[in-house]
Amino acid sequence: MGADALSDVLRAVRLTGAVFVTVDVSVPWSAPVPSAATLRPIIMPSAQHLISYHLITEGDCCVLPERGQPVRLEAGDVVVFAGGDPHVMCTDPKVAAGAKFDMRRIRPAEQWPYRVVGKRTGSKRLGLICGFLGCDVRPFNPLLAALPSIMVVSDHGGLKDGWLSQFMRLAVAEATDKRAGGEGVLARLSELMFVEAVRRHLASLPSEQTGWLAGLRDSFVGRALTLLHSKPAHPWTLEELAREVGLSRSSLAERFLHFVGQPPMHYLTHWRMQMAASLLSSGASNIAAIAEDVGYESEAAFSRAFKKLVGAPPASWRKQRTAATQAT
Repeated sequence: MGADALSDVLRAVRLTGAVFVTVDVSVPWSAPVPSAATLRPIIMPSAQHLISYHLITEGDCCVLPERGQPVRLEAGDVVVFAGGDPHVMCTDPKVAAGAKFDMRRIRPAEQWPYRVVGKRTGSKRLGLICGFLGCDVRPFNPLLAALPSIMVVSDHGGLKDGWLSQFMRLAVAEATDKRAGGEGVLARLSELMFVEAVRRHLASLPSEQTGWLAGLRDSFVGRALTLLHSKPAHPWTLEELAREVGLSRSSLAERFLHFVGQPPMHYLTHWRMQMAASLLSSGASNIAAIAEDVGYESEAAFSRAFKKLVGAPPASWRKQRTAATQAT
């Protein structure tokens, strides 16, 4: 019911993929992955936030989150750190401290994707594709807040010909051959891989789960979210939205708050501001036109609402974003 809302959010938060490091090494091996706050200015300074991920293409390894228990991974697994938390990738937690690779040492002039190939010292090998996804978090990214700090999905259980396995094969080929346009292909593949991982995570959520993603799956809240996303400029009221969904006002308000964490009309305001931020970043429309596109009758009313939520008037915010992009 809420598939369109998920697509809308993925578009509005300007998901941008980048695969930077492919690993083919003998064991033992380990590498620290710094926090998103540390890596973002180095890897993708124009992004507001970095999501890090690792796809295991050969062998098995462990991921050691800075907070939490080690997680064992094997070929076909994808681990995603939506919050960009620091962690260590290693073949043996006991030797994780002896890191052999640190991506912060890669010179910016290196051609991406950067390959780490170790000498063959034994029969066991570890293959990884390590990448990053840039996205916006301000003014509103409900998906990022709904994802767990560490998310693991896989193509196990009869899914060897599933999307993740296909991505793995394509990504390894592109990273190895380094053909013209390969970096762009890998970036798009990264974005698709992330979307597939989110979809699988959504499908695996227990029935009692709450949050924005769980709300997409609920028949009433999912319908409400779809309506708000499909017609964001419509002058929605709680009464009209409840009538369209087939609930009373109080029932919808309670159910929406239970899953999403805020009332429907508050959510609509936040979503309108995220849409406006995306339009402002693109630079394709003037502020009066953007105000109308997101449901405001006047530019002044829109500017007040935008400043209240974002902390800066639309024109100032656009200048800041343009300057940040041009500086990269």
